[in-house]
Amino acid sequence: MTANSSPHDWKVWIWAALCLLLVFAACAGPRKPAPAPQPARPQPATPQSIGPNATSSSAEAAVPGVSSIHYTIQVGAFSSVERAASYAQLMQAAGLDAYHFVDIDTFYKVRFERFDTKEAALRRAFDLQSKGVIEEFFIVQPHLDTLALDSRAVLRNDIVLAARRFIGIDYQWGGSSVEEGFDCSGLTMTVYRLVGLELPRSASQQYQFGKAVDRDALLPGDLVFFATGRGRRISHVGIYSGPDTFIHAPGRGKSIRSESLELDYFRKRYIGARRYY
Repeated sequence: MTANSSPHDWKVWIWAALCLLLVFAACAGPRKPAPAPQPARPQPATPQSIGPNATSSSAEAAVPGVSSIHYTIQVGAFSSVERAASYAQLMQAAGLDAYHFVDIDTFYKVRFERFDTKEAALRRAFDLQSKGVIEEFFIVQPHLDTLALDSRAVLRNDIVLAARRFIGIDYQWGGSSVEEGFDCSGLTMTVYRLVGLELPRSASQQYQFGKAVDRDALLPGDLVFFATGRGRRISHVGIYSGPDTFIHAPGRGKSIRSESLELDYFRKRYIGARRYY
């Protein structure tokens, strides 16, 4: 503003400045608040589905509730299942989580406990040996890198081969007598232990974990589940060996065998299947 400006000129300039401020305010508009961050969507508790439309990422995910056995201790070599079972029961009485199985050489052997390192397994074995609980022993490494695609086919094959070794055997679990036979979920748990995977004990617990598998997407090594009692409660489990066959322990006094999923009895009672790697 110059010295020769009149009071009228002052009013004009002030009025122009006010008009400009109003225009800018109208163009800017009211400010919207920033959207609140959305909470992460919880993951479903039900097992993941494996089928023709399953993605590779879901098939490669780790399986909750299933742990790997990196090292374990093996003892004994018996010509009869009764002697191996008695030895396993003695070890169970000593507080060891022992189980017996038939090996590739057809001898019955006992394994117990699981360790993350070979050194830890050796320390435990030497300690039990010094106390007279065990004599000669072997440190076994049954674990496979099941997340590697090239080893999954090997793992599936090993599961079926291990299961087939039990066919024809009247097997028992825990403190049961030989005459009682081997219950179905004890068979599946022992077979999976032999390849390095620790499953829950009962059939219903095994069904709660793993990844759900469609009937037409079954692969050897998957577990198949049935409701053999009243209602739809899981009461029986077997190991799918393909095609349309599975290996299972039918019940007390019966030998482990291979049967067809297409048999009317099993087809009507089939509930579903799970994969654990």
